[in-house]
Amino acid sequence: MPSSRRTFLAGGAVAGVGLAVAGGIPSLAQAHPGRPRPPVRPGHLPFPPLVDDPDGILALPAGFRYTIVTRTGATRLDRGQGVTPAEHDGMAVYDTGRGRYTLIQNHECDPGTEFGVPHVEGTVYDPGAVDAGGCTVIRTDRAGRNHGEFVALSGTVANCAGGPTPWGTWLTCEETEDRAGDEWEEGGRSGVFQKDHGYVFEVWADGSADPRPIKCLGRYAHEALAIDKERTRIYLSEDADEPNGLFYRWTAPLGVRLGPGVLTRLAPDAGVLAAMQIIMDDGSVLPDVAYLTSAQLGRPFPVRWIEVPERDARTTPIREQFADGQVTRGRKFEGVWGTDEGVYVVNSYAWEEADLPADAAPHDGMVWFYDYRAETIQLVTYFPHQAQSEEGTPTKYSDLTFDGPDNVTVTPWGSLLLAEDGSGSSHVLSAIPGGPTYAIARNQLNDSEFCGPTFTADGKVLFVNMQDPGLTLAITGPWEKYLG
Repeated sequence: MPSSRRTFLAGGAVAGVGLAVAGGIPSLAQAHPGRPRPPVRPGHLPFPPLVDDPDGILALPAGFRYTIVTRTGATRLDRGQGVTPAEHDGMAVYDTGRGRYTLIQNHECDPGTEFGVPHVEGTVYDPGAVDAGGCTVIRTDRAGRNHGEFVALSGTVANCAGGPTPWGTWLTCEETEDRAGDEWEEGGRSGVFQKDHGYVFEVWADGSADPRPIKCLGRYAHEALAIDKERTRIYLSEDADEPNGLFYRWTAPLGVRLGPGVLTRLAPDAGVLAAMQIIMDDGSVLPDVAYLTSAQLGRPFPVRWIEVPERDARTTPIREQFADGQVTRGRKFEGVWGTDEGVYVVNSYAWEEADLPADAAPHDGMVWFYDYRAETIQLVTYFPHQAQSEEGTPTKYSDLTFDGPDNVTVTPWGSLLLAEDGSGSSHVLSAIPGGPTYAIARNQLNDSEFCGPTFTADGKVLFVNMQDPGLTLAITGPWEKYLG
């Protein structure tokens, strides 16, 4: 199908100054002894207000434009494979030169989904997971034109997020704990899983599929991950409840440095998979992240890691292998993104009775930064809880009040982008660690979440997904003016 384009030129452009993050997050007390430094420089201005889209799809600031790259059930796959699958989610972009890009995209589909990822020979993990999740590879350019799409992984389930690798592949995460022999039913169809699920898989941009699970990273409801610059450790999040999920670190065996295909070849028990413990002043383990609030913004807390007893969860889910108070739990550990200095991780929300301990504080979103060298974690963004989150209705000033951050990425200028999966209006957000958060796009079509925001390395194009009705969008405009 032809690409769709909408340009926003109403109103005047306003120059803004972003804050590049040095050493992971901005220091709050370096300018003058005893006087905290403000988290943004003098003269900083916010993004311009969002302008409603005449086509009713995506509200953007003046001077920005979008193109629809793929659309579920409409754009076609290469090689007669069918049409673009549903439930677009996590995604990475790779520069292939001359203004061309390759996207690797997750599809968070359960078996039997209309427009699930079709089984293509050589890409199938579980033949029993029919029309389920997987990954496609999309070729596009700076204008967002569709130059083709094909299946790279199929027969997986609920491929949510994941993370790019330094060597140019994509690690996709199954957010499920389905087991071989479990039955599924959807839309009048049914089947039986032939293999266990809840793993990470490596996906190749050139289409050379290798549908083998990376078992050393554990079997649980994986959400996202990031690899450190030494290529010896991976940080992973778990989106789960009853009990709440955990934040993990996997350490490679001595002498192993990660590269293409290395993880897939490792033994299921290779390396050490461990869960995070946030340590309090008295030496105890913080039982849940919800005990910390905006009052602790910027304060570093020591972190220790405790080894997972049985990472393939043959009889007991990993998060249930630890007693309460032994690890630090969190409702909806979501997006993860790494820098040279550390890694960001998001907790999306916690306000229902089962989401957090009874004496902890409800919240509508947290962003953390874990410092590799210091082995500390600190809260850098906090969204207080609001009643509208429970009602599912937009706030009066919907482009100023946010909830449910999910995927996270670091822009080429060091600030953060967050994709909302909350109540009411859904946004793509620009967030300055320790500073303000701005709406840079709003879903004007429905209340579906945004997923997989990712910038090209040159900062020219932001690619992002709208999960329902399944759109991949290329957004261009004066990004550096406001973020650089």
